[in-house]
Amino acid sequence: MSARGPDPASPGGRPPRSPRQSPARRGHASGAPPLASEPGPREHDDDQQDDDERDSLIDVPGGVRLQKVLAAAGVGSRRYCEELIGEGRVEVDGETVRRYGARVDPEHQVIRVDGMRIPSRQDLVYLALNKPAGVLTTMSDDRGRPTIADFLEGYPERLYHVGRLDYDTEGLMLLMNDGELAHRLAHPSYGVLKTYLADVPGPLPRDVGRRLLTGVELEDGVATADKFRVVEQAASRALVELTLHEGRKHIVRRMLAEVGHPVSRLVRTHVGPIALGSQRPGTTRPLTTREIGELYAAVGL
Repeated sequence: MSARGPDPASPGGRPPRSPRQSPARRGHASGAPPLASEPGPREHDDDQQDDDERDSLIDVPGGVRLQKVLAAAGVGSRRYCEELIGEGRVEVDGETVRRYGARVDPEHQVIRVDGMRIPSRQDLVYLALNKPAGVLTTMSDDRGRPTIADFLEGYPERLYHVGRLDYDTEGLMLLMNDGELAHRLAHPSYGVLKTYLADVPGPLPRDVGRRLLTGVELEDGVATADKFRVVEQAASRALVELTLHEGRKHIVRRMLAEVGHPVSRLVRTHVGPIALGSQRPGTTRPLTTREIGELYAAVGL
């Protein structure tokens, strides 16, 4: 039911995880594209001293060298990160830094490459889960039913789920221990779009899309889709794609039922810029450095 891309999962059902490496740091090493094309080695010349004096960032006592922080975040090799710094493409707290040895505090300072924020804290974990149907969006259940915690073995961190998926709904869930980012992604005021594919009875009348886009009246108020399209249609069934930014309980199912087309299967395929792709049900994968940066940008961080 979902658009497919490269499958990052391992044959065993979960991607391997090094116990000493945060998943957010593995994007570049695992083959994901770096934030920018990696150039060849830079020739250090007599102009380097001038480059080193072209910024006024105050070094943090006991801080970590900036190129080391960038490399640990998955931006690229340390040599490549030096290239980015020398080219004036790295900012710390809004100030361009050109000194290779600048010392920063990755726990508290905001670091950007080409304007995109990077996940500089080593303790942060960002995951994508393809939740199967018949799984609760909770970490435990007193009735012994399957929960999303069953798919997080090997991750001892306390992770927040971004929004919820109904028991019978499948698809993309984001989990992280970055509380501020998780809050903003889930709050409707930030307008982060979520896209679903739904199997419904056919045929569809011509005005169904217009009704969903202009708003349908539910018992708890009007609900409006941001986008709607028919993916495929046969005489007795149709596959539709619905995008919206709010997250009221059972909202997609209730909207489609209200226009006369109750859902038989529902899959979430996107949360903001993150796509489910071909990730297999029941598997998790770490988000890449670029994906995390895109999430920060989506909520203004």
